[in-house]
Amino acid sequence: MELLFPLLLLALFVPMFLMSRRQKRETAKVSEMQDSLKVGDQVTTTSGLYGTVVDLDDITVDLEIAEEVVTTWLRQAIREVRTEDVAEDVAADVPETATETETETETETVTDEAVDAPVEESKDQTETRLTKD
Repeated sequence: MELLFPLLLLALFVPMFLMSRRQKRETAKVSEMQDSLKVGDQVTTTSGLYGTVVDLDDITVDLEIAEEVVTTWLRQAIREVRTEDVAEDVAADVPETATETETETETETVTDEAVDAPVEESKDQTETRLTKD
């Protein structure tokens, strides 16, 4: 019975110790990646924005998020440097914009009768309200 309490404490503190070590390693890995950024790297921010590094300083990173559109971010906002394989996968996942003909065929046309019916009902309701007052 005297051995139960120390074993219980050991069972609680060992996993906590291991988790803190793993977290420190992950933090060091991310910090190293942020310090090794260079112009031309394709990156993802912590908010999910994709961009290309166009300028750097000690604190900030300028990302080109579209042609001729550059935004400034803190280095800590960079979550990962994307490889070419990941960049191609992301480009493949983005749906192409629909052409006008596809949009026209997918939408239903509304007839004049369907549009006029609610207007006539609302006129009748308005007349009813006016006669009641």
